Amino acid sequence: MRDDEKYTNAEEQLLYLQKLLDEEDTSALKELFTELDILAIARTLESFPAKTRDLLWDYIPGDVLGEVLAEVDEDIRADYIEDLSASDVEQIVRGLDAQEVAEVLDVADEEIKTTVYASLDQEIRAQVENLHAYEDDVVGRYMDPETVNVKQGVSLEAVQRYIRIHHLLDDESQQIMITDKDKRLLGTLSLIDLIKQPQEAVVDEYMDDFFTLNDQMKVSDAAALLRSKELHFVPVCDSDGLLVGQLNAADVLEITQDDADLTLKHMSGVSDEEEVFTPIARSAKSRGIWLGINLLTAFLAAFVIGQFEAVLDQIVALAILMPVVASMGGIAGSQTLTVVIRGLALGQLAGNNKRWLYNKELWVGMSNGLVWALVVGGISYLWFSDPLITLVITLAIFINMSLANLSGVLIPLVLKRLQIDPALSGAVILTTVTDVVGFLSFLGLATLIIL
Repeated sequence: MRDDEKYTNAEEQLLYLQKLLDEEDTSALKELFTELDILAIARTLESFPAKTRDLLWDYIPGDVLGEVLAEVDEDIRADYIEDLSASDVEQIVRGLDAQEVAEVLDVADEEIKTTVYASLDQEIRAQVENLHAYEDDVVGRYMDPETVNVKQGVSLEAVQRYIRIHHLLDDESQQIMITDKDKRLLGTLSLIDLIKQPQEAVVDEYMDDFFTLNDQMKVSDAAALLRSKELHFVPVCDSDGLLVGQLNAADVLEITQDDADLTLKHMSGVSDEEEVFTPIARSAKSRGIWLGINLLTAFLAAFVIGQFEAVLDQIVALAILMPVVASMGGIAGSQTLTVVIRGLALGQLAGNNKRWLYNKELWVGMSNGLVWALVVGGISYLWFSDPLITLVITLAIFINMSLANLSGVLIPLVLKRLQIDPALSGAVILTTVTDVVGFLSFLGLATLIIL
């Protein structure tokens, strides 16, 4: 690659790659993919639609193809695996660890899985089958089943010798697990203590307390715990306290990123699988469901408006100002909803602090409601020179913004209590509430005050 073609960020890299594709510069494309690391290749593939992505597969070095497939989005992986034979998949997963093999086989059909299972090393096969036994949304599905664990009472010198002989440590290992004869976790030993402490000492003397996650814990709950405790390495145990795996820094990052991605998608009514370059039909279908739900709520708001047809027929200004009331309430509620959903994700809302949050958001809503009600009222008076219309919209803005903030707290907490993801349906419910309350208060007051 020439010096004038060097890139300094992802966008410049993407532009450079597009340039090479336009020029059909195969040698430069091969060189580029040889230079990129696994994550960079995966992110690059995700930056192109399917047709271009198919061209790029040919330039990925064969010895890293399996690792790349394990990193890309699931729908991309599925599209690629769909056209491969069992022998092709066998070749791709050769040399991968259990986590990576499980990711690749996740999207394969049962016939290919069975064939590939038979070709795997016995230990890797057992680990992969164990990972596949977990539901997709629990910690066990994300964990690394390979752990470095030693029995209590062993000297530090013996541990070092054992690790060197069996080549157990890798780039992701951060702690050594200390277990009893039944593989029940007793504590952890840091690599620093293993090296710097007297080698004749036994591991029990420098064993640290440990925080564990249950293998059946929901990923969303685990993500909140990991963020709140700022953990980068966690042993994973089953309900009997037996060590079954560990979460390394990469696993922790994947859990927290996946949880954040899902929350963002759910808040916008987008399916879990949709990405930037998801095919048109698939994107339209997944979004259409929530658009249909939103249409039903829109008709509910329209029904409320329809009950005040008489007042709207007489005073055109009300029809002009109606969207302002709904919009101000919607924005105020969305701000609160975002803050509350983030607090739930971080595990910050529980017990008595919920009451404080109700009071806080009510006062914030009333304060902002008063300020912006006066602003909108002033504009309305300058526009229509009608004190009654000014009074109506001022009161309606104040009422809707105050209740919108309260709804932004109440809705996600109730949904959480009902074990429904607040990010998935909270925004739709909130929009309905702010629209209905806004129109009802505005038109209701107009009926009482003006007519």
